[in-house]
Amino acid sequence: MTLTAVQPVKSARKAKGDGHLRRAEILRAAETIFVRDGYQGATIRKIADEVGVSSTALYMHFRDKDEILLEIAETMVGQLLASNTEIAGRPLDAVTKVRLMLAAYMRFGLENPNAYRLVYLAKSDEEGGPQNERLTDISARCYEAFHGAVAEIEADGRLGVGKSDIAAHVLWSACHGLVALRITRTQLAWEDNEVLMSTMLDGIFDGLLTR
Repeated sequence: MTLTAVQPVKSARKAKGDGHLRRAEILRAAETIFVRDGYQGATIRKIADEVGVSSTALYMHFRDKDEILLEIAETMVGQLLASNTEIAGRPLDAVTKVRLMLAAYMRFGLENPNAYRLVYLAKSDEEGGPQNERLTDISARCYEAFHGAVAEIEADGRLGVGKSDIAAHVLWSACHGLVALRITRTQLAWEDNEVLMSTMLDGIFDGLLTR
């Protein structure tokens, strides 16, 4: 879907508020602008106007737009890491763990479409997708927790197709595809999100697991 640029409505200047509340407001506004205008089109001035503060006031919270974009990405991936880590530690069978991780991943993307677009759909070579060592580390740990659970399925002798590396990539790719289509092809008559996710997972696991 081609995003249609919308002329921003300049907000009235706001009084100073609590720092953490204003910072969160800036991040929410920035998500919208990054998605709408792309990395190159997003500016500190646009973000400040959307929030209703001066550019100078915004610089008190973030040094530049790269820092804003990076915090959005780190927050999203950090929440996914926390979810995967918590699920991995539960006394559950490996298949249930993987299913819960994938459901949480899809649900988070569907509930946070702007953040998902920025982290997983932005073209980094054209739009300045966020990358640094900390984000790379968080992302790697998030995937390791997921892959570890898939490897448990293989170790239990229940993985009927390929190795755990291949299965993990296929599982993630399929779920990413569902989220990406759901949040970018909004003109389609989609079924309820929970039904879509359940059907996706039923189909995938039916094909990958031994009977």
